[in-house]
Amino acid sequence: MLFKTAFVALLSTLTVVNGFAPRRPLAVARGGSFSMSTTEEQKTEGKKAEDAPPTHIGWDSHKPVDKVPDSLVREGDGPDGNYPMRSKFEKMCREAQIAITKAIEEIDGEGKFQEDAWTRANGGGGMSRVLSNGKVFEKAGVNLSVVYGSMPQEALQAATERGVDRSKGMAPGERVPFFACGLSSVMHPKNPKCPTMHFNYRYFETDGGVWWFGGGTDITPCYIDEDDMKHFHGTYKEICDKHDPDYYKEFKEWADRYFVIQHRNETRGLGGIFFDDQNDRDPDTIFEFSKECLNSVVKAYGPIIEKHKNDEFTQKEKEWQLIRRGRYVEFNLVYDRGTVFGLKTGGRIESILMSLPETARWEYNNIPEEGSPEAEFIEACKHPREW
Repeated sequence: MLFKTAFVALLSTLTVVNGFAPRRPLAVARGGSFSMSTTEEQKTEGKKAEDAPPTHIGWDSHKPVDKVPDSLVREGDGPDGNYPMRSKFEKMCREAQIAITKAIEEIDGEGKFQEDAWTRANGGGGMSRVLSNGKVFEKAGVNLSVVYGSMPQEALQAATERGVDRSKGMAPGERVPFFACGLSSVMHPKNPKCPTMHFNYRYFETDGGVWWFGGGTDITPCYIDEDDMKHFHGTYKEICDKHDPDYYKEFKEWADRYFVIQHRNETRGLGGIFFDDQNDRDPDTIFEFSKECLNSVVKAYGPIIEKHKNDEFTQKEKEWQLIRRGRYVEFNLVYDRGTVFGLKTGGRIESILMSLPETARWEYNNIPEEGSPEAEFIEACKHPREW
């Protein structure tokens, strides 16, 4: 059965950038918190739920605009924190969005990205760039979002693996003021020999000066091409090794754990890198790592698409691609952290669901023939490999 999933948009990521002075002096403390002024220190732990701040965001709070401001980061918005990092991260994401969409248009040869933008009265907003029905890509989207507001504690738990720890001392039902900023993308090519690719790089702050970085890039083919996987994983291993010799092993294994479709006992694809809760060193150091990973997306993915975009394929191979896209949808709607976070915080629905393909297939009890390329792929999804 063929399902058309509405052309909707990417995970509700988070974004912001450009370096201005913070509202008040603060010192970065190891472990991801900021030393605030005495006023902040005098805040009592465990405020009453009735004192919780307003939500500030909702599904209908997004106002379309013809032109987004030069920066969506405003110094007076959101919880106190590292304003220069917010601004710098947004700037990085904006520049990457322009560069990546330009490169994908060149690879496609015909399709063009359409941009829509929105703002919120209480701060933040975003820009979506989406290419639909191109020569090479059925759908490709790159979303930039800047979000201010407050979220339920369960949304914080959805946003990060250490969400429970970050709501300690808060009264039951109390909302968590936050700032979030990032760039997220999914590319769905038409040819089943061309893999789908996803990336998401983000920066969070919550009330009390807590901050962290997260992100990653992963690849979801339908068939195994070992040279492609060596190139993709090798690109990110080189970056990881440059910044920390332990990064690639840790973040590759993290991706293999994170992208599991638990009810299928298989991964969504063939991995990549994934990291979250990164605040164990100076924020500028983690920023530089995130920046290099983001700016290497085209280098890791582009040559693979160029290599396969004109490959011949059969109807059976196309149907297999649609079945695997069905698995992609299952993961994104049930397990994906960005999707859950966006839905729980009243995010822009078109942006949250942009990751979904336009077409997918669910075939009853589909079991690939033993020894087939499809069976080989499933084996790699059940037992992640080192590439």
